[in-house]
Formats: sequence, structure tokens, C-alpha cells
Amino acid sequence: MREARRELLAELEAHGREHDAALEDRRERLRNVEPETAAMMSVLVRALRAERLLELGTSNGYSTVWLGDAAEAQGGRVLSVDVDEGRMAQARENIARAGLDATVELRLEDAGATLAGLAGASCDFVFLDAERPAYPCYWPELVRVLAAPGLLLVDNAISHAEEMSAFRAVAEDDARVEVALLAVGAGVLAIARA
Repeated sequence: MREARRELLAELEAHGREHDAALEDRRERLRNVEPETAAMMSVLVRALRAERLLELGTSNGYSTVWLGDAAEAQGGRVLSVDVDEGRMAQARENIARAGLDATVELRLEDAGATLAGLAGASCDFVFLDAERPAYPCYWPELVRVLAAPGLLLVDNAISHAEEMSAFRAVAEDDARVEVALLAVGAGVLAIARA
């Protein structure tokens, strides 16, 4: 990773922690992934040679920069969506600062609408970090758009285990995928389609 991107990510990480610590309402927080989760995603994207990445839940673009850097290294692309206009404006600025405009497409759009509009098997790698109550409804579309082989990572699987329980049960009951819980950051549910 370029040094300028590392510096930007360190800046975004520090800002995110400071910003979130001052707010009680979680919906007002940036809720960025932990650095170790972001680094793991970057390594996995590179190891899988994933070229078609989808991120559901952009926030200010912290994780998007990590994913964009990994995708760029292999000539891939990232589509990242979020419904918050203010966060999307921040993400656009941060993606531009990272020099990833040619690699990352940002859309102000609902995750469900994005999934419905994608072709089957069109994503090698999906990162889901949006509103957890909607996840079980997303499942049929997530599996449909996930290529085989493909990897879906879902954040907050340990920190919000109760909220994730219905989604996790649906995934674990689907014979098309293999599921593992990774104790990284806030916990990541890793779902592989072979």
C-alpha cells in the first residue's frame, strides 16, 4: 500500500474513533471497522485474487479505501453503496484523496436495491456492514450474486451476536456455503461459496 494511503487511513481511523466516542446515538456514528478487520479483508481479497468487490455500507469510506487498494492491485473494481447522503459525501472525498476514483464506484442506494440489480455470480467478494435487521432478507440475493468461488464477510458477528443470530442461522442452514466465525475486530462471519 502506498504511504499516502496508509497516512490517510491512520487519519480516518483516529477521526472515526474520536467522532464516535462523542456520540451516544449509534446511527450518528461512523462505525468504521477495526483496523485489523480491514487489513484482513485486504489480505483475503489479494489471496483470492478477487476482482469484483461489493461493499454494502460505505460510511465515510474507511473500509472502502482498504478494499479499493486491494482491488486496484489486481486490476479489480469495488462497488460500494450507502443510504446516508452525508456519509457518502465524506466517502467521495476520501476515495478521491486516496486516488481510487478509477477503482471505486460509490452509489447512494439501498443495499437491497443494489443486490436486486446485480447479475447472478457477479461478485467475487462481498463485505456486508449495514443495518443488521435487514440481513436475513438480503440472504437470497447475497447468495445469488456471490460467485463460486466467492467470499462474503459480515462485520459485528461477535459484538452484536444476538442481532446477527437469525442471519447466521440462515447462512449455516444453506448447503451452498461454508460458514466460519472469525474472532477478528468485532467478529467477522465468513461465508464461502465453493
